[in-house]
Amino acid sequence: MQNLLDPAILFFVFGVLAGALKSNLEIPPAISKFLSLYLLMALGLKGGFALSQSALTSATLLSLGAAMLMAFIVPALGYQVLKNQVSRFDAAAIAASYGSVSAVTFVTALQYLQSQQMSFGGHMVVAMVLMESPAIIMAVLMANALRQKSAAATGPSAHTGRPETGPAATPEALRLGKILHESFTDGAHLLLLGAMAVGYLSGEAGQALMAPFSSDLFKGMLAFFLLDMGLMVARNFGAARGSSPALLAYASLGPAVHAALALALAWLLGLPAADAALLMVLSASASYIVVPAVLRYAIPEANPSLYFGLSLGVTFPLNILAGIPLYTLAARWALG
Repeated sequence: MQNLLDPAILFFVFGVLAGALKSNLEIPPAISKFLSLYLLMALGLKGGFALSQSALTSATLLSLGAAMLMAFIVPALGYQVLKNQVSRFDAAAIAASYGSVSAVTFVTALQYLQSQQMSFGGHMVVAMVLMESPAIIMAVLMANALRQKSAAATGPSAHTGRPETGPAATPEALRLGKILHESFTDGAHLLLLGAMAVGYLSGEAGQALMAPFSSDLFKGMLAFFLLDMGLMVARNFGAARGSSPALLAYASLGPAVHAALALALAWLLGLPAADAALLMVLSASASYIVVPAVLRYAIPEANPSLYFGLSLGVTFPLNILAGIPLYTLAARWALG
């Protein structure tokens, strides 16, 4: 209940209601993009400042290793669950969206942990960066395999006697190389990594200088951005609602399963409760910014309204309104 009374969360709810009422309230795209860039820059700085004050310990390496492992487990599990419910290309795209992460969900979780006076490691920002791309790479590999299988079944063109051209005939190494470049040079990625490096190199002095920007303004900017997200959720809920019951069940229950797997892994590795809670949030979140942008180019055969609508219209609001406090409560219960 306390999470629902947080001003930032209330602005998110207000945005959903305004969108549902067909209000003409909107955040101009340029401002929305600025808010997104601000949050990423502030998040990177916070992580860099925290990293500069802590050493690279075995617990840090375990947390990062757990994050990488979850980044492969979630999309692999999602694909196996979905491949018989939708087309294989749609299954790969949805699995990639849920295997990657939502930076806004992560930022909201950081704010919630701070309100609960729970200390987390700055390396968890690094964990978020590491979990962004593996699912995209797996989806591209799966899509390439599907195209090659389809091309082998189709055989040479009936008209020319030559092999088919187009996406199915694209060399896998070249195509994957393009996707890797797209993923790792994405502006959001670079800004996050660059801000983290600035925070790490400037240390405590930089933290004091940037406090008005990275701390004092942060809550208000997050509230403004969540208002925009609420409006976007309302606009995309129709596409999600039109999905099959199996997809809606996956979008609703899958994140809880992913979070439970992350909690079990954190318990086995003995991670701190706050880091475990963030690992659960990352594992339960779904990307609706970076992954859709890449998949539209990488897997054009997939339906964007499915992977974008489900992640933004169903999973994102569930995590923001209920998931974050529940994951935190579970981490505290299991790990103290």
